[in-house]
Amino acid sequence: MEEQKPSVEQILKHMAENLGEEPKPMVLMSKLIPEMVPRQAQDRKFVMELPHIPPKYKQLIMIAVLILTAGAAWGQDKTFPTYGTGAVTVRIYTDYFCPPCRGMEPAVEPLLRNLIKKGFITLTLVDTPFSKYTPLYACYFLYALNAKNDFEHALLVRNTLFDAATNRHFTTKERLEEIFKGKGISYTVFEPKPAFDRYNALIKEDSIDATPSCVIIRDGKKEKFVGGPDIVNALKALHP
Repeated sequence: MEEQKPSVEQILKHMAENLGEEPKPMVLMSKLIPEMVPRQAQDRKFVMELPHIPPKYKQLIMIAVLILTAGAAWGQDKTFPTYGTGAVTVRIYTDYFCPPCRGMEPAVEPLLRNLIKKGFITLTLVDTPFSKYTPLYACYFLYALNAKNDFEHALLVRNTLFDAATNRHFTTKERLEEIFKGKGISYTVFEPKPAFDRYNALIKEDSIDATPSCVIIRDGKKEKFVGGPDIVNALKALHP
């Protein structure tokens, strides 16, 4: 049987216990790039076990590693759909060809907008490839973010793609480019694999097997909600 790996929340809790305080840089990384936390924990273990190096220099090594990792990830973050800086982590998993996903958007969008505006949540929108053409649509979503990445623009692009998915003929890059041109949506093609790798890491971390799904992490506790009504109610409950 494959050994179960600790979750990000478990890693952060263990680090806090060892340090005697909250590992603030790692907590911040968990909000922006959660899939990097296990790697950082492994790096820390390796550095701390190095012989003949004073503890203060080990700490300096770890700071350098953290800075280099954050710097390498910055280029990805500019095109990754994460918005807000709140203490509560929210991840929304949807598929453009999923009718319930499309149906919940009008109710979910104002809730997310308000929570971000109030600085209450850090939101990540994860395209979940459960349908044949979702990877193509996810590419063009990221291409559009590569030209302009803010929350309102991300919603515009998502809604455009949700609408396009209702037409069975819109399954080629040429048709999607035609739609973007008609809507005045700029896009810049780039290699999306790093973003897809992050999507896949989050899907695995949160054990996503259906859309729409929403994961909320608050005060170290993770909850998952499936289906539009439950997701809407969960987001309403977050409003302070």
